[in-house]
Amino acid sequence: MTHFGRVTLACAAAALLIGGGRAAGAPEVRHYGPFHSTSPDSGTCGNFWANDTFDRFFRVKTTPNADGTFDVTEQFKDGSFVTDAGPSPGSCDTNPGGFVAAGVTGRMEGSFTIVVTGGTYDPAAVCDEASCGTTAGFVATVFGPDARYDVPTFLLHYNARTNGDWKNASADRGGNRGDITGTP
Repeated sequence: MTHFGRVTLACAAAALLIGGGRAAGAPEVRHYGPFHSTSPDSGTCGNFWANDTFDRFFRVKTTPNADGTFDVTEQFKDGSFVTDAGPSPGSCDTNPGGFVAAGVTGRMEGSFTIVVTGGTYDPAAVCDEASCGTTAGFVATVFGPDARYDVPTFLLHYNARTNGDWKNASADRGGNRGDITGTP
């Protein structure tokens, strides 16, 4: 490599370091979490089929889209669930009439793609488990009380080993698949 080539390479490396490694024009992304959370989980029949426990994370693109909306990704990690007795999660869709007993356990993970409207991103917002432990709480805390949100894309994956595998997903992620049934 010539002296000119080394200088050019060194300048490019310095520019990346000074710029924080972000590509020019790329929106800044801010991360929040983990927030330890619990939530009842509804199935395709509208009933609560399980209680979930997981760590909740949010990733926000801090620059609004051209239409004024904001993009947020919510992730559910290191999750587990315990079933309630009743219709299985896929009972009114992928497995008509399916039933699950109380006490079936398993692992879960997944994500939501969220579009926030009517709010303004507040970089100074303080999130803790009390204020940001739910999707609605996070949106209100970080984007203001007038902000609204939609979840157009989602994929949640549940695995109960011998009791089945359930994927609850929006159509663009393949739709619902499988089911969790049976007894512990």
